[in-house]
Amino acid sequence: MAAMAALQSSMTSLSLSSNSFLGQRLLTPTLYPVPANLTAKPCLIVVKLKRWERKECKPNSLPVLHKMHVKVGDTVKVISGHEKGKTGEITKIYKHNSTVIVKDINLKTKHMKSREEGEPGQIIKVEGAIHSSNVMLYSKEKDVASRVGHKILENGQRVRYLIKTGEIVDNVENWKKLKEEKRKTEVAATSA
Repeated sequence: MAAMAALQSSMTSLSLSSNSFLGQRLLTPTLYPVPANLTAKPCLIVVKLKRWERKECKPNSLPVLHKMHVKVGDTVKVISGHEKGKTGEITKIYKHNSTVIVKDINLKTKHMKSREEGEPGQIIKVEGAIHSSNVMLYSKEKDVASRVGHKILENGQRVRYLIKTGEIVDNVENWKKLKEEKRKTEVAATSA
């Protein structure tokens, strides 16, 4: 306490003009710091971006998520780029920048460092992201790519369908199959 009082008295005894420190007055220190009221909440969704990329944010600082015409588990055909004409199944989607990962398409070479002493490094192939505008829904039965439409069934359920063939994409069986596969991968990950 005595040291703080001595510091305050020495600060007031200094003869500083109002023009010192580029026109800013010197404030005497206070005993307790004043807490700053933070109005903006930190962004809870972690998005991996390059240094030069800027992500659009809503007023609550969460990233803007774009609506996409494809979902996980859809069979799609690549309609542009060096993988044009290939078909595959979507394994992951990124809504913040409208990109998708298609199984065994757009493979990139990744050089992995060794994690432990004595373990060798390795070169692996990973799927790169493709923009969702470069893929189109694909029908395996009719062997045709088509744009997607939306309609409401008699029971009030809103489903997606292929415009060229009329084939309904959102089936209950497809969702059950996807959920079972996801559960199996989670069980395998926890047991490993």
